[in-house]
Amino acid sequence: MSKELDQLQPAPLWQYFQEICKIPRPSKKEEKIAAYLVNFGKQHGLETRVDNIGNIIICKAATPGMENCKTVVLQSHIDMVCEKNSDTLHDFDTDPIVPYIDGEWVKARGTTLGADDGIGIAAQLALLTATDVAHGPIECLFTIDEETGLTGAFGLDPDILKGRILLNLDSEDEGEIFIGCAGGKDTVITMNYSKAAVGAGQTGYIVKVSGLKGGHSGDDINKGLGNANKILNRLLWEATHRFDMRLSSFNGGNLRNAIAREAEAIITIPKRFTAEFEAYAKEYHEVIRHEYKVTEPALMVQFKAIDLPDYIFDSTTQERLLNAIYACPHGVIAMSADIPNFVETSTNLASVKTLENKIEITTSQRSSVESAKHNVANMVVAVFNLAGGKSVHSDGYPGWTPNPDSEVLEISRIAYNKLFGTEPKVLAIHAGLECGLIGEKYPGMDMISYGPTIKGAHSPDERLKIDTVQKFWDLTLEILKNIPCK
Repeated sequence: MSKELDQLQPAPLWQYFQEICKIPRPSKKEEKIAAYLVNFGKQHGLETRVDNIGNIIICKAATPGMENCKTVVLQSHIDMVCEKNSDTLHDFDTDPIVPYIDGEWVKARGTTLGADDGIGIAAQLALLTATDVAHGPIECLFTIDEETGLTGAFGLDPDILKGRILLNLDSEDEGEIFIGCAGGKDTVITMNYSKAAVGAGQTGYIVKVSGLKGGHSGDDINKGLGNANKILNRLLWEATHRFDMRLSSFNGGNLRNAIAREAEAIITIPKRFTAEFEAYAKEYHEVIRHEYKVTEPALMVQFKAIDLPDYIFDSTTQERLLNAIYACPHGVIAMSADIPNFVETSTNLASVKTLENKIEITTSQRSSVESAKHNVANMVVAVFNLAGGKSVHSDGYPGWTPNPDSEVLEISRIAYNKLFGTEPKVLAIHAGLECGLIGEKYPGMDMISYGPTIKGAHSPDERLKIDTVQKFWDLTLEILKNIPCK
């Protein structure tokens, strides 16, 4: 374990977090962390169950005197977003995450940290092994594949949980308690292309956009961050009209729920325009850096001459693709009229991938209003329909309707005020939480979501604020101590 992290408090929680960092757990590849959790339950003599989809439930009996308290479910997801910087050598299927302390934060070296939701898992494990914590009966629910499909929540056995109070440990701002979330869906578009021969008298270039912060496509969508796909496309669109640019490939972004941090294209420029193109690209670099000087100070637009590619896209597809990406909405579509400063509806142009004979564009839409979610998804489809693309929607997932009269919310507000002398903020979140799906499986489940402060989730800039972890732990214990009798 890291000697740095060994000194942090609460010690058991940080110990388990470091253990979790050693175990690969990409979405849809959670076998190793699942085996670890099942073995953990058995080693500690705790009732351990696995449902049909692969979610894990580890149960712990009440401490003496609290046997009649209501059962509480503590829930986190076991997968993590696997993003790394392009210059970082890391295999998420085999290599451990390497956490380190940087001032008041814990970070990882060149990769996502996995505090989303590794810190929730660690809190559950510390609670399951604690001998000095008062609580009623608890069920720790560990769900699979939250990040790429909410597969575990979708497939959760509707009879496997006894508790009807749920603490979701997957929020990212200490001092905030969430009682509602947006629903979401993905829209994936494909556009076929034909390969055309590269003409005579051309120069090949690779153009790259890098240095962006990226971030969560829900929680960070209103922060004015750059989208690498949009920034690169803007340059390519201009270069097409000014310099007869031809496109050979466009690859940007990665995950549907992350704002694209990097993108690159391979292009050709007629030699008669190369000097003008290079001057324009340098000018564009300065212009775009000025536009994003506050939110994206490390933004870079770079180009380099390379060997000519083997082929270029046919001209019709190139024109349609660049027009569609330019016109495709990205970012906040509407703010809530009911909750101040709350994003109601948004869309994320997540990735553009050049595959054999087709281009695949992945987008994701979110809204706390179900009809608005479908509306913005159709907006994206309409743009690409005009360009001849074929679109497919995912089934999506429901939102979580706030209940301001929640019993566990009142318990948590009193607990927070008692511990820290101030009221927590009670909010809804624009990110998707599993609470919406769990609430469908268990009608009447009384739920809140909270956690320590995590910034830059879903990007290599992910960082966990150290002092908020102790507050997160203390709040969890105080809530459990005050759960009422049945």
